[in-house]
Amino acid sequence: MTGNTLGEQLTLTSFGESHGKCIGMVLDGCPSGLPLSESDLQSELDKRKPGQSIITTQRKEEDKVEILSGIFNGYTTSAPICAIIWNKDSDSRPYDVLKNSPRPGHADYPAFIKYGGYADYRGSGRFSGRLTATMVMGGAIAQKLLKYSLGIETIAYTTQIGKINCNSPPYEQAKQNRYSNDVRCPIPEIAQKMKNIILDVKKNGDSLGGIVESISTGLPVGLGEPIFSSMESDLSKALFSIPSVKAIEFGSGFSGATLKGSENNDEYVLSDDNRIITKTNNSGGILGGLTNGMPLVIRIGFKPASSIAKKQKTVDLITNSECDIIVPGRHDPCVVPRAVPVVESLVSLVLADHALRWRLIPPVLSDRK
Repeated sequence: MTGNTLGEQLTLTSFGESHGKCIGMVLDGCPSGLPLSESDLQSELDKRKPGQSIITTQRKEEDKVEILSGIFNGYTTSAPICAIIWNKDSDSRPYDVLKNSPRPGHADYPAFIKYGGYADYRGSGRFSGRLTATMVMGGAIAQKLLKYSLGIETIAYTTQIGKINCNSPPYEQAKQNRYSNDVRCPIPEIAQKMKNIILDVKKNGDSLGGIVESISTGLPVGLGEPIFSSMESDLSKALFSIPSVKAIEFGSGFSGATLKGSENNDEYVLSDDNRIITKTNNSGGILGGLTNGMPLVIRIGFKPASSIAKKQKTVDLITNSECDIIVPGRHDPCVVPRAVPVVESLVSLVLADHALRWRLIPPVLSDRK
């Protein structure tokens, strides 16, 4: 397989399989002098680990991270940072039954053809949502790097599950409350409705999709490398690496396509401290592939989780005949809540990569004498 590395100056390489011995990442290009410990990574990993509530998969993984290299005396050294998580609660038996019957909505069939039947099919192997933990490991470092060196911060939260929508809450409310409930929605009464609808579909052997919104603040003007490494291009590439993502929009997005130019354009004004800002933010903080200093606003659409307990149609790859399939095992009825920290991580990785490419972050960070 290729395509396992993200970034240009700050590169994340992901390795491992869902039911293999371990999963892990190598982050290369991080400057020296960043205070870092395993607890920095662990706090972010704990937000996406399985088995936290009745609306997530009941696979029990501690997801305890081990940093193997790149840290010395509590600081990054500029060497590649390697971190791993051991898989401890994988159950591959259901997948032995399914290995010749591709599951609807999964990558089983195209992967079987592309890799000649040699790809690890257990728990979806490299195509599993479990691999998003490797993104969060690297993203935790990128988040700290951005905050420490530039004051840039990214938050994400659930805005929609099925047809239940909370719209865009006030920023401070979203920042403070996004991890206060199982669905990661900042508005408690809407969060309860979202949880109820997830439990309803779970009870019926089905699943739901939804939308995560991400906001990044503190960005400088001019971050991005048009044309093919524009800020939208690289963010989209990163975010589409999350399993189940099927749509991305920036700012007014698709709704902007229904507006007139006079309605969608963001007029420039002066702020109270005499900075140039825009009166509205329909551009979502990006113009011409470059950040414009306004908050970076992205919405990411997730399809319903593909593993459901309902009977579905498939084809037996050995006999080349149609058959029925019921997918066994432990699965998320909705992937959206656990995807929130993954979105924060990937957005941060891309922003940190671009900041390093533009030399906004120095190669040595520590102010130690």
